[in-house]
Amino acid sequence: MELRELKYFLALAREESILKAAEALYVSQPNLSRQMKRLEEELGQQLFIRGSRKITLTQAGELLKKRAEEILELQKKTEAELSSPPAEIRGDVYIGGGESYVLQIVARAAHAVRERYPSVKFHLYSGDMTAIKEKLDKGLIDFGVFIEPADLTKYDYLRLPLADTWGVLMRKDSPLAKKQFITPEDLWNAPIIRSRHSLDKSVITDWFQRKSEELNIVATYDLLYNASLLVAEGVGYAVGLEHIINTSGDSQLCFRPLFPKLVSHLDIAWKKYQVFPKCSEIFLKKLQESVI
Repeated sequence: MELRELKYFLALAREESILKAAEALYVSQPNLSRQMKRLEEELGQQLFIRGSRKITLTQAGELLKKRAEEILELQKKTEAELSSPPAEIRGDVYIGGGESYVLQIVARAAHAVRERYPSVKFHLYSGDMTAIKEKLDKGLIDFGVFIEPADLTKYDYLRLPLADTWGVLMRKDSPLAKKQFITPEDLWNAPIIRSRHSLDKSVITDWFQRKSEELNIVATYDLLYNASLLVAEGVGYAVGLEHIINTSGDSQLCFRPLFPKLVSHLDIAWKKYQVFPKCSEIFLKKLQESVI
């Protein structure tokens, strides 16, 4: 299986047509068809369902699509790291994490690096803990930022000095907005919007003193901004972190902290024995200096 075949495969998966994929790749249709047939024979799997109007992926094809995208992304990242002249500090630093105002510490370190080395670029990926760990393990990102509790035993990591406060995002005209803080009992019968990664065993589940299935969870989210749109429409109360959504000024939303108070620290992690490109090494050193 060659990289060229993976590129051809992804083009066909994207265009859903031999004709359109061949035109996009500047190859002949027979040549593309032969390449894909050979790929199926090599893998021993049918990758496509060839319909009368379009081509769709089989389950094996969907898996290969995901892996091919990861392989080509890693190839691009590796080529960029190796192509930098040894004497010149340039390159790309890849960081993944969830939403948190604590990431301002990461942003400051990135700014400090770019002030001295303007050819260094930063790429941020948003996602839950599972998605970020997967990218980190596969080498698609250099660093992952995790909200506690997180199992980081197989990583090296650095604890960031600030902490996030948990609370509830709500409309200013909602009944609970009159309270200074929110207790578990306030939410036991309320319509709740929760992040997907907090539905399993987590500090939030412990705070509620109820299992997730015993609560009235009306919606889930990955990004709190999207959840805030549901809150604004009166769908429910969103449990999340402070400072992510602007509730000042003319905003129709407000934030109330939880009681008992609940805070979570953040860690930035990287693979043990990681060999970093120079730009990522400099960023980590700058970050370490900023938290000491």
